[in-house]
Formats: sequence, structure tokens, C-alpha cells
Amino acid sequence: MQANPNTGTLYIVGTPIGNLEDMTFRAIKILQAADYIAAEDTRHTGKLLHHFQIKTPQISYHEHNRHQRLPELIDKLLLGKSIALVTDAGMPGISDPGYELVKACADANINIIPIPGACACIVGISASGLPTDRFVFEGFLPAKGQERQLSLEALQIESRTIILYESPHRLRQTLQDLANSLGSDRQIVLARELTKMHEEFWRGSIESAIELYTTHEPKGEFTLIIAGIQTDAPIFSEDAIKAELQALIETGVTRSQASRQLAQQTSLPRRQIYQLALTIGDSESLEQPLDDL
Repeated sequence: MQANPNTGTLYIVGTPIGNLEDMTFRAIKILQAADYIAAEDTRHTGKLLHHFQIKTPQISYHEHNRHQRLPELIDKLLLGKSIALVTDAGMPGISDPGYELVKACADANINIIPIPGACACIVGISASGLPTDRFVFEGFLPAKGQERQLSLEALQIESRTIILYESPHRLRQTLQDLANSLGSDRQIVLARELTKMHEEFWRGSIESAIELYTTHEPKGEFTLIIAGIQTDAPIFSEDAIKAELQALIETGVTRSQASRQLAQQTSLPRRQIYQLALTIGDSESLEQPLDDL
């Protein structure tokens, strides 16, 4: 479906992630010409606009006001106004609520034009030295609880290079969680303060990274690039795993025993297999607790 030519245009404008010299001529032109700039933090973006002498009015659009602000922005676009969406740094929509505005515009048949710029995950992996032909971007891991644990377990079988974002005050905990989940010898690159004066790429094992930041205070924003699992073991679909579990359970073993046996034959973690085993029809009178796996 083509966009309605009678509506305004949403421009997705990439801005520098540190070095202001990375600002593109096209981005400056669009920010100057737009009717409004939808900014994650108007004070932060205000400094950028002042530097490039851009006087376009701003509208705040961020995580905490997105539900109230989104209809207002859509109304302006439907009336023919142009809006440039920016985030604090990098490309909008990457680990910020920009996605919801873009989706709403697509649903309303509003024209959407991306204005490419720097993105920390791409900048980081490009200079990491780890494989770049296939990678997966996970953004920030869930802060805590089962959601975080499940995310880490899912990464255990990931063969592609993994990219994460992390703040300095959570780096140590994340490194320890990665060591527990992926193994302390897994190779990792810590890309810090990308494009800024103190830009740094540190390369080594997760264990070595933990040792480094046991004696050094993490500073700046981090992009973590992690090697994927190196294995010749086949990766099975969920349906295939369930079928194999069913076959094992029908031989008389418990769900826990079947999960343990299948984990030895695949690259999957036992807990993840056990969760699938629990979805299979009741054929056991006694279950081993998950904590005993």
C-alpha cells in the first residue's frame, strides 16, 4: 500500500552517538525544514539544534508520555505537517519508543522516510573483529527476574554474533550473568564511548572482562559484542524437541530424565527443554523438581 500523498511525512532522523562531526548534511536539512521535531529529551536535543543553528520547535516524545503524545503527533501528520523523529543518540526506534510512532504512521498510511545516521550496535560490531555476516541485536537485557533468566538461556544456543547494550552501573552484573549462562571462556568485545574522545575497544574472554572490571570502575555507555556458540550439534525446532521428549517419556523415563538426556544430545539448556516437557500430556506420577535439574 502506498502512502497517502495528502498527509505529512514522518522523517526518522539519525543523529550522532557522540561525535558531532558525524551529523549528516541531509539530517541538518531535514531538521531545519520540518514543522516539528519529536525528541526523546528536548533539553538534550536542544544542545544539538543550537550547535547546528536549527530553530525548529520541539515536541517531547519519550517512554513515559508516548501513549498521550502519539495521537497528537498522528493528528499533525494527517493535517499535512512534517515531523522529524530523533532520539538522544543514533537511529530512532532502536531501543526507544520510536517504533510505536513509526508503526502508527504505517497503519495510518502516512509517508515515512528514514534519514540514515550512526547506530552504536552497527558501529560496535563493524570494528569488533567478531563475525559480521550474521548477528542478532538484543538491546538491553531485561533488568531482573525470570524474564532476564529466560533471555540469557535463549542466548545459550545462539550461533550468531550477539550484540547487547549496557549501562556502566549494570555492566559487572551482566558480565557475571553472561559468564554463568554462556561460559566464562566465551569471547567478548566491550565497545565503550563509541565515537567519543575516550572511545575504546577491549577484546578477550568474559572471564578476563570480569577481572578487568573488578579492579576498574566501568565508565561510559557500553556495547557488548559476544561470539556466538561454536557447535556442530544440530539446532532442533520446538516441535522436534517435543516429539523427541514424548518418545523418551513413553519409554518410562520421567520428564526430568528425558530433559537431561536430550540436553546431552543437543546444544539446548536442560531448563529450557524441561519447560517444553511440562507442556506434554501427563504420563508421570512423580516429577523431579526443576531445581534438581
